[in-house]
Amino acid sequence: MAARRHTSVLVYRPTDADVFAARVRAPRGRVTLHTAATADEAKAVIGEIDVVWAWKFPTLLYANAARLAWLETMGAGVDWALAPELPARVTVTRAAGVFGPWMAEYTLGWCLFVTQRMAFYRDAQRAREWRGDVMPDRLSGTTMVIVGLGEIGRTIAGAARRLGLRVVGVSRSGRRTPGVSRVYRPSHLHRALAEGDFVVLVTPLTAETRGLIGERELAAMKSSAWLVNIGRGPLVDEAALVNALGARRIGGAVLDVFAVEPLPPVHPLWTFDNVVVTPHIAGPDVPEELAAAFNANLARYIAGRPLRHVVDRRRGY
Repeated sequence: MAARRHTSVLVYRPTDADVFAARVRAPRGRVTLHTAATADEAKAVIGEIDVVWAWKFPTLLYANAARLAWLETMGAGVDWALAPELPARVTVTRAAGVFGPWMAEYTLGWCLFVTQRMAFYRDAQRAREWRGDVMPDRLSGTTMVIVGLGEIGRTIAGAARRLGLRVVGVSRSGRRTPGVSRVYRPSHLHRALAEGDFVVLVTPLTAETRGLIGERELAAMKSSAWLVNIGRGPLVDEAALVNALGARRIGGAVLDVFAVEPLPPVHPLWTFDNVVVTPHIAGPDVPEELAAAFNANLARYIAGRPLRHVVDRRRGY
């Protein structure tokens, strides 16, 4: 593939687009850079754009993107990008090597929140009560089930093993993974769920995984187990989860993603004492880290070399 003499790049992001654009690095004179924070701003330039680096780019504008050849998402998930309107010629890549360490710390931090009884002791502190009658539990020796053993899932697995957890995985291939005691295929999901003290969802959102965790899956979990969703909200049937939590059929849930975001103030998930709600921050968008991944791929694009972390559009990840 021949090197490209000039490339037009659009950085699209509803907030802080200029902050991200300022970190784009390319050879002088080889790139024209545009920014947009709204669909109208993007529409004004999309017809002359070769490359889009974006978070939740308006898919209706794909029809106007006559020159678009490459779209890189500012995130690990690409479900929003793979709309039917996206022309087949467009290569889609995802941010890789960025979110795993963040999400491993998030996951294990909240697992420690559970085992160290942090909420209990903080409540006792506020009440000025010395509650030496309640002891923490050990995280080491518990079992973590990780549903999705891609790059992020494997990073979480490694961190969990280093803290002494037994790790069980679920992946499409069922292939053995270093540091994971056993890997189940999705057809045996219920067997895996039954083993977990913590069940971590980090699988991509596809047609096959939408609603993956419903009433039957929650019933397969231990009554003491905690569900940790850091993948996508629609992986979980929220009505079934609310019912399971209300009936104390599982220990609790740590939820960073939801079917509707922001989570509406009237949603019942806010009301449970055994639920942690965080605002989609398990893998934060750090401009320097995301830009490093994009710049590496941009250099390859300009040089006419194959891009890295290309999405298989048939699989959806």
